[in-house]
This record gives sequence, C-alpha cells and structure tokens, in this order.
Amino acid sequence: MTAPPTTRSLDSDLVRESLTRPEAFSALFDRYAAMLYRYVSRRLGPEIAEDLVGETFLVAFARRKSYDLACEDARPWLFGIVTRLVSRHHRAEAARYRSLLRTAPEDVVESPADRVAAGVTAQASRPALARALAGIAARDRDVLLLVAWSDLSYEEVARALDIPVGTVRSRLNRARRKLRAALGDTNPLREEA
Repeated sequence: MTAPPTTRSLDSDLVRESLTRPEAFSALFDRYAAMLYRYVSRRLGPEIAEDLVGETFLVAFARRKSYDLACEDARPWLFGIVTRLVSRHHRAEAARYRSLLRTAPEDVVESPADRVAAGVTAQASRPALARALAGIAARDRDVLLLVAWSDLSYEEVARALDIPVGTVRSRLNRARRKLRAALGDTNPLREEA
C-alpha cells in the first residue's frame, strides 16, 4: 500500500495559518530561503546574503497580517522585501561589481559541462558585464536581476516592486539595451553561425 500523495500548501494558506499558529510561517522559510540567498549572494556576495535573508523573513513575519491572501504565491512579496533591503546596501553592490572586474568567476553553474561552457564565455564578458551592471540605474538593475536571477514573471516583478507591469517592461528594456551596448551589441551566450 502506497502513501497518499502530499499536496503542497499554497503560500497564502501558510500565511493565513501563521496568523493563529506562528510556527506555520517556517514553511515559507524552508521553501524560499535558498532562492533568496542565491539572489542576494549574486548581488552583494555571500558575506551579507545570510543576514539579509534572515532580515527578509523577520520583516515578512512582522508584516504577515497585511499580506494579500488573494496572492497564492509569496515569492514576489518576499523578493520585493529582499530587493528593498538590498537597495540599502547599494554601495556594497557597487563594490561587488567592481571586485567582479578583478576576480575569477564564481562557481554558480550546476553541471560540469555547463560550468565549462559558461566559463569560456563568462571569462571574456565578465568585466564588461560587471561594469555595465554597475552603470545601470538601481531601479532598472532591480528589475533586470529579478527577472534574470529569480525567474520572476513581469507580473511578479511588478508585485514585488509595487510598480505597474508597463514600468517593469520599460525598465527591463532599458537595462537590456544598456547591457547589450556595453557588450558590443552581442550576446556572448549565443553562438554565432
């Protein structure tokens, strides 16, 4: 006899449950802490990421009564909180991009084959990419990195940053244009035929 399949609780159900049973909120931490850590670590470095992720969940827990329970997915809400916390560390982020100009690439690719392929292209484009990211306005960079590194949809980014979807599109377009221009109007990850 097999065990019945487990169903994953909606994030909104966990937030609702945490209003009367606070320990239920820990399921959101278990679900999203690693994702938030990767995002912050890429932006500010691993030294500060753990603290900011912890602070994100403290803020979220304190604000859980104001969470819109109609939103089943808490990712945009959590990424909005962490992005606002990251913005307080804009000097650290700029310093991180400057250090990326001087250091070897971090090992963020999962498989060995991907690591080799990414390493070849990343080595060549890393200084220009780091310089371009440092030169993009923080609000445009927030949108770009939420889409690229957190895999949020435009609608989710809009919810995370509390801006209209059209603003997400225009900021993302502007950031992408600046990155392409900084990289010589080429995509180093796309093979030329």
